Amino acid sequence: MKKGEIYEGVIDKVVFPNKGIIFVGEDTVTVKNGIPGQRIRFQINKKRKNRMEGRLLEVLEKSPEEVRSPLCSIFPACGGCMYQTMDYEAQLEMKAGQIRELMDQAIAGAGQVDSEGKPDYCFEGIKASPKEFEYRNKMEYSFGDEYKGGPLALGLHKKGSTYDVLTASDCKIVHEDLNRILSCVLEYFRSRGGTYYHKLTHEGYLRHLLVRRSEATGEILTALVTSSQEEWDLELLAEQICSLPLEGRLAGVLHMINDSLADVVKSNETRVLWGQDYFYEKILGLQFKVTPFSFFQTNSQGAEVLYETAREMIGDVENATVFDLYSGTGTIAQMLAPVAGRVIGVEIVEEAVEAAKENAELNGLHNCSFLAGDVLKVLDEIQERPDFIVLDPPREGIHPKALPKIIEFGVERMVYISCKPTSLVRDLEIILQNGYRVERMSCVDMFPGTVHVETAVLLVRKP
Repeated sequence: MKKGEIYEGVIDKVVFPNKGIIFVGEDTVTVKNGIPGQRIRFQINKKRKNRMEGRLLEVLEKSPEEVRSPLCSIFPACGGCMYQTMDYEAQLEMKAGQIRELMDQAIAGAGQVDSEGKPDYCFEGIKASPKEFEYRNKMEYSFGDEYKGGPLALGLHKKGSTYDVLTASDCKIVHEDLNRILSCVLEYFRSRGGTYYHKLTHEGYLRHLLVRRSEATGEILTALVTSSQEEWDLELLAEQICSLPLEGRLAGVLHMINDSLADVVKSNETRVLWGQDYFYEKILGLQFKVTPFSFFQTNSQGAEVLYETAREMIGDVENATVFDLYSGTGTIAQMLAPVAGRVIGVEIVEEAVEAAKENAELNGLHNCSFLAGDVLKVLDEIQERPDFIVLDPPREGIHPKALPKIIEFGVERMVYISCKPTSLVRDLEIILQNGYRVERMSCVDMFPGTVHVETAVLLVRKP
């Protein structure tokens, strides 16, 4: 096999996150974005010793696992819901297998094996999302064009592209209200010649559309994000959004001005065009105030499954001091507060910490406190010692210098919640080398149709 050559083959399996494995003679090639059982045509684009990677060119034959036609107009170019044509049970089985393989390798590699040399822990499988579709409560859409010189687009980036944007007006993983709002905003600016912000030249007006929806109440926050390079009267846009036939109720329509060079959804100034800049969401009987940039799980019903799983793993913490590290808006801390002695949350984002404090007050919880700062530094400043630790770090996992400090507390049990299994495995290698073993592990499918999966692991200190 040589770089640039084109071959055909059948995807034998897909390893996490989306790496299809194809055997061609004695050679093994990794091709991303496929489904097990598909016959594809691919081109070799990387070759390093015995490792080869290919680029998917065409699906020649569908997989037996593909039981339905594409559900939206931008599949598969979007690259978001790569598994949407698969039966949902098949998706769950595949994801559980991927995580089990990763975990088995890591745990066996750390020497945690039974008398037969097999990984010695309880793998509890995967739990389904309560909703396969319309589960996302938040979307950050980008303005752009689908191709150079094409009409204004509003939606999601094309797979593999930093610039091309696909209009996502019939996305199936969000509530139809979000699609209606997207179409309204896009038509408003198309008909008036609105210009989008070019990432290379840093010129233009329209940047993003942020939409959030409460699963509990159906309330919706809509925020248009623009640069300050043009002046528009957006009152008419707000009126048009307010007049849409939505199933839910608008909480507010906002205009955010962002002149940052980075392509991120943020606000230098926020103007309320209509309503208010927050709504309330409910999870496990607790109420949470959600603002445009609140850190909150994007699948509310799936989050309940995840947190119930974690709470069951945590078990009895009566009179215990619990550290909730990487606490976000304090959802886990507040879930534990009624049954714990004291809960201390640590989060680097100050806005999230303020929201956590406000939510705790809202829920009448007075035995939890929240500290703003990097876990790496804050752990040196806390005077108290924990009896139990909950870890829920961002996708990149725990800072390697923070891990020894966490391990040094020597708590009997920890629960690690992860949204990126490869980061989890990397961190577990260190934790398992320093006196802990994996007791149990469970997966939760928070993102049906996509390559992503959440995991919860119970770690127990060795005697």
